[in-house]
Amino acid sequence: MTEQAELTRPQTRKPLQTVNPATGEPGRTYNQHSIEDAHGAAAAAHKAFHEWRRTSFDQRAAILHKAAEILRARKDGFARLMTAEMGKTVDDGRAEVEKCAFHCDWFADHAEEYLRHEPADIGGGEAFITFNPLGVVLAVMPWNFPFWQVFRAAAPALMAGNGMLLKHASNVPGSALAIEEVLHQAGVPKDLFRTLLLPSSDVEALIKDKNVSAVTLTGSVPAGRSVATAAGSVLKKCVLELGGADAYIVLEDADIASATKIAATARMVNGGQSCIAGKRFIVVRSIIEQFEAALVEAMRGYEFGDPAKEGTRLGPMQSVNARDEIHSQVEESVAKGARLLLGGKVPDRQGAWYPATMLGNVGPGQPAHDEEVFGPVAAVIAAEDEADAIRIANDSEFGLGSGVLTGDLDRGRRIAAEELEAGMSFVNENVRSDSRTPFGGVKHSGFGRECGVFGIREFVNIKTVHVKPAAQSTGSGVE
Repeated sequence: MTEQAELTRPQTRKPLQTVNPATGEPGRTYNQHSIEDAHGAAAAAHKAFHEWRRTSFDQRAAILHKAAEILRARKDGFARLMTAEMGKTVDDGRAEVEKCAFHCDWFADHAEEYLRHEPADIGGGEAFITFNPLGVVLAVMPWNFPFWQVFRAAAPALMAGNGMLLKHASNVPGSALAIEEVLHQAGVPKDLFRTLLLPSSDVEALIKDKNVSAVTLTGSVPAGRSVATAAGSVLKKCVLELGGADAYIVLEDADIASATKIAATARMVNGGQSCIAGKRFIVVRSIIEQFEAALVEAMRGYEFGDPAKEGTRLGPMQSVNARDEIHSQVEESVAKGARLLLGGKVPDRQGAWYPATMLGNVGPGQPAHDEEVFGPVAAVIAAEDEADAIRIANDSEFGLGSGVLTGDLDRGRRIAAEELEAGMSFVNENVRSDSRTPFGGVKHSGFGRECGVFGIREFVNIKTVHVKPAAQSTGSGVE
């Protein structure tokens, strides 16, 4: 049996069953695709790519602008779909769909500029650099921003002339299929973008499919290792956006009221279920008591409630298992010396609920210090001074986002630009992704970038072209 035949042997698959995390009640069920379906989709996408790459930027842009229109027109329904599948508040869901629409518009308007030929001078003749599409990109995406993280990858990939296969998280199949529907309605060829409802166990086989040229993953560190290993084994490009334990340094000259408002916003984005949520607040000891007291009050304002109701600030976690893991990290941290300043109790109700929680006296050896806590738990860590705060911030396996809260902008600018080991550093505001600037991390937070000019150039062939009249050509024996 050949390797390809071995990978595509028939298998029986149970339907995907969604669960409403706010109530614990079952939702819709969806039939999964087979690995044969996936390989067939990859072959069809590769064929469609060869036609798509010949389309003009104007043709692609018209389709992406149409996708943005559809997203805005159906914003409420998509938001409520996210609420039902993974518990996102409906307000956050609407904002997420709007962000996707802006992203489509942005790359529709700027892709040609980002990928325009660049002239080069290599000492004679004509030289320039081109940016040509690679082929079919496999996107392996998580549940926490079920629309944004797909469009974040898809809009630039499609505008660059690539095709895409989407393997989404198993708890958001409705969102995955809705994204496919939006793009197809907008005019993306049906074979060029396909949603595949597959288990994670099929990802390696799909990466190794000859019709897949590259892979992008947003997910956990273990998932990143697995994807990078599979991609490396067949020498395919990959971009990884992994976990984060974002550190915000709070200096003694920070305005406490402003700093705690920023900190609470940073920690509670998407119910704390975000890779770039602020997770470690490293505070100079001289102001730590004031900061803790003010942050408790700011965090207390995030009361949980029905995520389908407008105005709710904190919905459920994405699953009971996820909630229990968060609670276990909190309990272990307290057992190892952390102080529970707020929350930290599992409520007696159905669903995956967990309150806004805050820990003080957090230090090495505690999960709240060493691990990524993927929920509404703020960890406050004491530092002796600026240098100590920077040391603590960088003493982490992660390096996604980071922040500096200070009254001295020159000081904040220097620390953010030169000292913090992260892919993004924000001064006096919470870290966020933006279509216009590169997004990604270092260390175990991954490699490669999304968004902006650097993001769209991840999945292109950056090619040097040198043109010289034949009569002038002398050649060279030097590499």
